[in-house]
Amino acid sequence: MGAVLGPLLALLYLHFFPEDYINLFYIAFIPGLLAIFASFYLKDKKKNSPKKIVQVPIFSFLSYWKESPVKYRKVVIGLLAFTLFNSSDVFLLLKAKDAGLDDTAVIGIYIFYNLIYAVFALPIGILADKIGLKKIFVFGLAIFAIVYFSMSSCTNLYAFICIFFLYGIYAAATEGISKAWITNIIDKKDTATAIGTYTGFQSIFTMFASSLAGLIWYNFGANITFIVTGFTTLIVIFYFLTSVNFKEN
Repeated sequence: MGAVLGPLLALLYLHFFPEDYINLFYIAFIPGLLAIFASFYLKDKKKNSPKKIVQVPIFSFLSYWKESPVKYRKVVIGLLAFTLFNSSDVFLLLKAKDAGLDDTAVIGIYIFYNLIYAVFALPIGILADKIGLKKIFVFGLAIFAIVYFSMSSCTNLYAFICIFFLYGIYAAATEGISKAWITNIIDKKDTATAIGTYTGFQSIFTMFASSLAGLIWYNFGANITFIVTGFTTLIVIFYFLTSVNFKEN
């Protein structure tokens, strides 16, 4: 919900001070600074028998990958393949801007997306616990593919509203679900290491994803960028359906 309130306040600011983005960014710095100060008041739970602190190399996640369970690697490979073509949300907003939407409308549909994400995250998470994380995640990928195929031909505000509604559903069905899925297939003692390993690789792949999307956009146009992403998502869905057993959920 913070992702809803923040852009709403930004939209309100721009209403009174149109296009004053520089000062808006300075203002946005303040809550970030307050968050840092607030973190000093967080206290770790004290342990009766403290363990010896061991220095962990920055690339230690590479060694865990080699010794991790096969089912973990199979799931993470699929997640990373999707990440490689899941570029920044900025590309969706750029497409909306190119279609003729003004700044207010672009920010508005982004707020709408975050609102849908916030509203549906809990019920979809509950549903995933009941019917299986993999089923919900694959459902989210299917929604994602629909969104990107639709973006390639979207031209008006009402169509963008429908697309960003679906995009919010996709986010609710995948963002938290992927990490929950990982925690279900590894030993409890390796939870932080497994998620940290996945997150480390995910960060690298995310960087390449936006670079790749920008390269395709620059050379072939926005529509091809979204179509390519849609098709690769279908391949990832096929991988999960054929290579990852439903029991691994």
